[in-house]
Amino acid sequence: MPRADNLAGPAHLRMMPTYSNQRRHGTVALAESPANKRIKRLQVAHPNREGSAHAVILEPSPRRVRVMFNGETIADSSAMQMLHEDGHLPIYHFPIDDVRMDLLVKTDHSTHCPYKGDASYWSVRVGDREAENAVWGYEDPLPAQPTLKGLVAFYWGRMDQWFEEDEEIFVHPRDPYKRIDTMASSRRVTVTLGDAVVADSKKAVFLFETGLPTRYYIPREDVAGALTPSDTQTACPYKGVANYFNVEVGGKTYEDIVWYYPDPIAEIPKIKDLLCFYNEKVDTIAVDGQEIPKQPSPWSDD
Repeated sequence: MPRADNLAGPAHLRMMPTYSNQRRHGTVALAESPANKRIKRLQVAHPNREGSAHAVILEPSPRRVRVMFNGETIADSSAMQMLHEDGHLPIYHFPIDDVRMDLLVKTDHSTHCPYKGDASYWSVRVGDREAENAVWGYEDPLPAQPTLKGLVAFYWGRMDQWFEEDEEIFVHPRDPYKRIDTMASSRRVTVTLGDAVVADSKKAVFLFETGLPTRYYIPREDVAGALTPSDTQTACPYKGVANYFNVEVGGKTYEDIVWYYPDPIAEIPKIKDLLCFYNEKVDTIAVDGQEIPKQPSPWSDD
């Protein structure tokens, strides 16, 4: 899916962002949305979960990660830790020794997580810019999570740039336990809005993504109805930056119901310029005449 579904932060503070059409310092600008309240509970897909009621798992990441703010490298570590927790996407944690603590100012702000403990906060101050309460850490974590001590994490959207090795990454870390496959298919895919068939194709690319509904990317020539470009632009760490169309059918306009990736990341080239409708928002999607059941997802209405 194109919309990001995590703003890295303590579990009790997490707000699910959408991404606006504005760019800022090489990253996609954040905008909170009431629709994000519909985000469903995620379960950590992790081999070390061990059936716990609420999984909080910290594991080493082999990737070098860097964080930039106002032209300065704030953190640079090859000893990264990745936190996996129910209800959240992974969050990078940095050893304090790999963070420019001289550019951080501790604040009076604090929050409590029942699974990890009390979080302390720091603002990042570089030159004439400041990111307030952009960094948090558990200086005295609960006994169940002792390995969080000596680590800090950053609110993703409050920093300017993130890098894994020498490649810039966007939105949130990629989950090493998530998989995406794209496959060309000659099965017939139809999409309806109301009584109108707005797409009919035997040349779709099926995108299979762990934990989400199958998405059907359709050539533009196989999409009917009046398409008008939308100003909306969103980002996905696995696919790239998506643009949107509104669709007009029978005098009714369906806003931002179809998206496409004009320049997907190198790992997902097959979906370039193909159109994809929200399974959750159209009336039906059928494959070879068989209607696809609606699968609950973060973009469902209920």
